[in-house]
Amino acid sequence: MIFAKTLGAALRDLLAGDPRVVLLGEDIVDPYGGAFKVTRGLSSEFPERVRATPISEGAIAGVSAGLALSGYRPIAEIMFGDFLALCFDQIVNHIAKYGPMYDGGASCPVVIRTPSGGGRAYGPTHSQSLEKHFMGVPNLRVVAASLQHDPRAVLADLVGGAAPALHIEHKLLYPLEPANGDSVLVAQPGDAGTGLPTVALRAVDREDCAATVVAYGYQAELARRVLERLAIEEEIFAELLVPAQIAPLDWAPLEASASVTGRMLTVEEGTARHSWGSEVAAVMGRRLFGRLRRPVEVLASAPEVIPGAPAREAEVLVGERAIETAIREVVR
Repeated sequence: MIFAKTLGAALRDLLAGDPRVVLLGEDIVDPYGGAFKVTRGLSSEFPERVRATPISEGAIAGVSAGLALSGYRPIAEIMFGDFLALCFDQIVNHIAKYGPMYDGGASCPVVIRTPSGGGRAYGPTHSQSLEKHFMGVPNLRVVAASLQHDPRAVLADLVGGAAPALHIEHKLLYPLEPANGDSVLVAQPGDAGTGLPTVALRAVDREDCAATVVAYGYQAELARRVLERLAIEEEIFAELLVPAQIAPLDWAPLEASASVTGRMLTVEEGTARHSWGSEVAAVMGRRLFGRLRRPVEVLASAPEVIPGAPAREAEVLVGERAIETAIREVVR
């Protein structure tokens, strides 16, 4: 099943299993079913709890906060990740603050879903990956959907928690299905499972891997394709770590892997400079000082406004060619 349908099925399960769950967003009701059709069919089955909203991201976030404070479990869809900027105040200064401000006397468990990223030639204001601007906000979880994580388990964990969360869904994941069982990169026992694990994929034992590659979302899928090709064609082996929760990040799996491989590369589609990878590099550089064979390398998109022309967009965003070049540089 493609990822968009799996995600829609996960939302349906949550609606069916908990009367407190409500879905809010622009154009999410039938027959449209959302810009990427994730919510198609849900409003017909749950008409009172799947509601279309006016075109106001600030209002969507604000109403969701009020519902959460009243005991509901709202899941809000922001049509494009770029529009998170329009509800930044509600998320950072309100939704993320209520629990700590009232010392646990109130909680605001809002889950905000949003399609993110480029690759569709949607232009500068519909193609960005803005999640780095929310990392480091206290009491806010930032989670990235991937083909390595079951959205049922991830969304159930977020909806069942007390802290608010952003669920970032790269739009190029929606039509994809998980790799079949013939892949040489195998998820390691104990790394995958329910909840929000960091999944480890490798073709050989960790001791035989020349580097650790850390990537999330759609970039994790691109990195998986590159590493599989390099393993089969050239016997270049690296371990791929795919975290679900990218902030706050669980450092233990990264430290365990890189302490053995001695090299690390981070991959993300967000822009270079002040990036998620820069934080990973800083923390791993401190924790593994003297054990890394070289500094952690950070691969991110060019610090430019994303062009609308497909050829120029491909030059700006991180793709398979850039990932392969970076891996070759790290392992040489």
